[in-house]
Amino acid sequence: MTALDERAASHPTKDDSNADLGFGSVVARESRRRLLNRDGTFNVGREGLHFWESLSAYHYLLTISWMRFFGFVVGSYLVANAVFACIYLIAGPHALAGTHATTTSGRFAEAFFFSVHTLATIGYGTMSPLTLTANIIVTIETLIGLVGVAVMAGISFARFSRPVAKVLFSRSAVIAPYRGGRAFMFRIANQRSSQLVEVSAKVLLSRRKRDGLTATDREFLNLELERSSVVFFPLSWTIVHPIDEKSPLRDWTGEDLVDCDAEFLVLLNGFEETFSQTVHARSSYTSSEVVWGARFLSMFTPRTDGDVRVDIRKLHEIENVRL
Repeated sequence: MTALDERAASHPTKDDSNADLGFGSVVARESRRRLLNRDGTFNVGREGLHFWESLSAYHYLLTISWMRFFGFVVGSYLVANAVFACIYLIAGPHALAGTHATTTSGRFAEAFFFSVHTLATIGYGTMSPLTLTANIIVTIETLIGLVGVAVMAGISFARFSRPVAKVLFSRSAVIAPYRGGRAFMFRIANQRSSQLVEVSAKVLLSRRKRDGLTATDREFLNLELERSSVVFFPLSWTIVHPIDEKSPLRDWTGEDLVDCDAEFLVLLNGFEETFSQTVHARSSYTSSEVVWGARFLSMFTPRTDGDVRVDIRKLHEIENVRL
């Protein structure tokens, strides 16, 4: 056992975290990347599933950005009309009444815009299906259009109504002076105008135990916080783990964190009052994202009228201090 392990073992936490949060011993031991990305996603891939088994179109459309969602809707709409335009052309030159184009590109354009009218059930009356085949195609396209509009409207509503926590995490965590000692700190703020209440935080230290010079299993140590929850969260919140005699970080240095491949895992839970639902946020800080001998600058901006404003742009600002 190295000196680093001896120091950690001599200051155990109340919760010995053999609880690995669900990563499993193999992932915790073999993974050489951070377990949790800054945006809350996991660095664990899955193999062995067929494409259709792992595909969840609803989940994909619900979680992608609005720009991608609108791009998908517009792209699907154009492709569907182009496909039906080709089908109308295949049905023959006399499938549609009211056409005037003589070139292939002109006929395709007329068939494309007729498909737009049909898919949206507009029906200006300038063009109409003439043959049985064309009427069958129109029937199929109309049904697809009705179902497609209903599905996209439902997904759009689900996207608007789905509560998502937009919590900003400071780019760096710091080891700062704190009440005559030191503390591990990072700062968060609510990015949305809606309010979160009953916000609770949990911070765990994931470190790799060492056997001589060989990296072995990870262990997960719960870090006790100065304050693990707040009733209201209208401002920023600096989450503090005091480094006292009970802390697993006591007597550690920045080099120690690097040596044991340390990662601070952060889990937040809160109640979103607009949607009356619980929301979650998570992130992590690796040893390279922890600044030793620094503290956060104030985000508060007093005004002459007595109001207090929080400048979110200062969430990441720190200054060097002597420990």
